[in-house]
Amino acid sequence: MPAERDEARRAWRDGLGVALATSAYGVSFGALAVASGLDVWQTCVLSLLMFTGGSQFAFVGVIGAGGLAAAPAAIASAGLLGARNIAYGLRMSPVVGEGFWRRAAAAQFTIDESTAVSLAQVSLPARRIGFWVTGIGIYLGWNLSTLAGALLGDVLGDVRAYGLDAAAAAAFLALLWPRLRRRQAIAVGVAAAVVATAVTPVLMPGLPVLLAAVVAVVVGWTNWLGAGEPPGAEPDDVPEREGLP
Repeated sequence: MPAERDEARRAWRDGLGVALATSAYGVSFGALAVASGLDVWQTCVLSLLMFTGGSQFAFVGVIGAGGLAAAPAAIASAGLLGARNIAYGLRMSPVVGEGFWRRAAAAQFTIDESTAVSLAQVSLPARRIGFWVTGIGIYLGWNLSTLAGALLGDVLGDVRAYGLDAAAAAAFLALLWPRLRRRQAIAVGVAAAVVATAVTPVLMPGLPVLLAAVVAVVVGWTNWLGAGEPPGAEPDDVPEREGLP
């Protein structure tokens, strides 16, 4: 059907766009990891196995500041940031579907971007396409750009000057913007952002993200700004007729 083809094309387009923007930022991680004292193969192993950008940057940041003696703190910071992927896994379980091997493979690709692209789609097939295209695309691109950054770090200089982190943030904003059509959705985003910004200077890496997530859940659950709003065409409102959770 034309509508299904359009949804599939949109999912492919969103997934590839976010994958390209996010993968480019891997150059920064590769260069910063080597500058923090890791060698090229250690840097690449982190991207291959850990594969969650926030946790990776937290790990090398703590290692860079405190050396090997700070390894326990680095592991704790990376673990706290990675804990959010548990919530993503629960939300994406019905999208991924049944089967041990399918879910085992999906676990490696369940990250911020693949979850965001998937949930931005309307139908179940489109959500699955968005999840797999984004997750696999970023995995391949992130690891290649990590290697490039680790090898060319000295040549590139300060990779933060290129603004690659802004590209990833812009991709997220493009996905988020269509969902900000209700007061409640805006309230959730603002509350989480304010809390994360306020506590970041005083808490260890990872905790601000988890605290902001708790605030978002509480504000979203109460629905205190959305009670009087008429039903709209939010992506999460439509799937009841598509057989989605």
